[in-house]
Amino acid sequence: MFVGHYGVSFAAKRGDGTIPLWVLFVAVQLLDVFWSLFVFFGVEKVRIVPGITASNPFDLAAWLERQRV
Repeated sequence: MFVGHYGVSFAAKRGDGTIPLWVLFVAVQLLDVFWSLFVFFGVEKVRIVPGITASNPFDLAAWLERQRV
């Protein structure tokens, strides 16, 4: 997960060399911070289902249940 985030930072750095790399690292990590806050305040929905994937137990498709109601 983090490799993908930092990969975007490296690609953006290559595209625009004027932005410091640390700023790009902070920017991509802020997305995760905001997502965590959205989950905490109930804007986003997520379930923990052990064994759903090999890497983490988050069921991020919980928004589908909201659409069916």
